[in-house]
Amino acid sequence: MRVVVDLNKCQGYAQCAFLAPDVFALHGEESLVYDPCAGDEQRAQLARAVAACPVGAITADGTDDGAAPSAGPVRGTSDDR
Repeated sequence: MRVVVDLNKCQGYAQCAFLAPDVFALHGEESLVYDPCAGDEQRAQLARAVAACPVGAITADGTDDGAAPSAGPVRGTSDDR
């Protein structure tokens, strides 16, 4: 599954890191690191992370809440505006 996080929207709430720790992780206090090509075994956790993001920054193909994303950044901070 392809995952994209809009780092312009991400506010660092870290709900994704709690719900899908194999896909998302915080590096430092505000830097989000994620796997842009999550495996199918991560589908349920990823769907919960997409749904839980309070600002709708995460999209993923293969989940009910995510549209097919285009290529995007893999790492950054919410301050990369």
